[in-house]
Amino acid sequence: MPKPRLSEYDAIVVGSGPNGLSAAIRLAQAGRRTLVVEAAERIGGGLRCAELTRPGFLHDHCAAVHPMGALSPYWRTLALHEHGLEWIEAPVSAAHPLEDGRVALLWHGIEATAESLEQDGAAYRKLMQPFVAHADELFDDLILMRKWPRHRWATARFAWLARRSARGLARSRFDGELGRALIAGCGAHSLLPLEFTLSGAVALMFCLSSHVRAWPVVRGGSEALARALGSVFRGLGGEIVCGQRVRSLDALPSASVILFDTAPREVVAIAGDQLPAGYRRRLERYRYGPGVFKVDWALREPIPWRAAACREASTVHVGGTLDDICESESTMWSRGVSEKPFVMVCQQSHFDVSRAPAGQHTGYAYIHVPHGYREDCETTILEQIERFAPGFRDCILASHVTRPADFERGNPAFVGGSVTGGVADWRQFITRPVARIDPYSTPNPRLFLCSAATPPGGGVHGLGGWLAAESVLRRQRGTSTRALASGG
Repeated sequence: MPKPRLSEYDAIVVGSGPNGLSAAIRLAQAGRRTLVVEAAERIGGGLRCAELTRPGFLHDHCAAVHPMGALSPYWRTLALHEHGLEWIEAPVSAAHPLEDGRVALLWHGIEATAESLEQDGAAYRKLMQPFVAHADELFDDLILMRKWPRHRWATARFAWLARRSARGLARSRFDGELGRALIAGCGAHSLLPLEFTLSGAVALMFCLSSHVRAWPVVRGGSEALARALGSVFRGLGGEIVCGQRVRSLDALPSASVILFDTAPREVVAIAGDQLPAGYRRRLERYRYGPGVFKVDWALREPIPWRAAACREASTVHVGGTLDDICESESTMWSRGVSEKPFVMVCQQSHFDVSRAPAGQHTGYAYIHVPHGYREDCETTILEQIERFAPGFRDCILASHVTRPADFERGNPAFVGGSVTGGVADWRQFITRPVARIDPYSTPNPRLFLCSAATPPGGGVHGLGGWLAAESVLRRQRGTSTRALASGG
């Protein structure tokens, strides 16, 4: 690695995904001289864009729609708009069409959402209304997993409801297909079978997030978010080195602490015997879980949804009924890919005209697949979308496929195509990446973890990095206090 401008640092962050950049910013805010080292030629991790299909069609490589990013308690303090970030909110956060032309619509407003659910409207109001009055604060309590929430009654009510699986929640609360389908589509963001505990919590979180703020895309592509975070960091005096893969701690300049925005297995490989053998074995047992298979399209016109209201949504959950989605996600978890899989479709160009030439559009879709899945799913995805958008094939000008292996090749943190940082079932959710009082620290007081494998887990929000940096600062303050008390 070329010698940086400075030979010593207070902190080095390995990896520049949303969490790595957030950790670096927080440390720089605290006056720590901080260096970020990134293996790729550009910062951002999954926040990258490219003309994957044809010139003029700009595609998000991984992350596309950012409900958690716009609501991130830490990023809201950073004035990212002053660094070029512009969120664009769609009229509808998510649309969930059925084959008969009906569609459930997750609006920003709870009343509009309820109206779209027909016979399930009253039940949806009853389910969500108690949370809406204090939605901002409640959302912060939940996403930060505060031990002492500011709204204890609402948090306790949420926890009581969230103990159910998404399937159990949908069946117990709704009688019609639309309400059940909406919960199923939001619950499928968990990448868990919808019979699993915590899938219901994810469903409620995604519904609640829309009632706080409509799910946005980033003008100019998701990479603009990474550029804004990098601009904040550099403005605080931080340094970034790209194109340098770290293979051992010996390759790094000297630093007081090192934080890893990497997969746990990379921590093991880089740190080696600087971590105890028992702790390394625990990191090696970390479960990465399902991957994704993604297709991007250059389109001559918008997707011809049978339910026209789908065009108003930044995200379309293509999967049909509750039972259909349960079958899809259960098949993905246990043995392969359903013939009618749950497809996540994002429509950034409907709201951001910079994504495609005038009058044309980009298309973005992925399905959940088993870890490291090797089979081609492009035709399966096309056929599933055609069920809800007849004539879709005729709109396609060009396509680009990204398989699980491609995701991992582009970013080693996406092990087996797992872009969300690992399994989020109840067992690993409370012990990620290992069972430890402070999940960001390691047995080596110089080494810390700040990736999506740490709480609160996957998603583009930077909270794992921010909380890891707070752990570093808290421990350093404690060390200074002990030194003063001992006369040091």
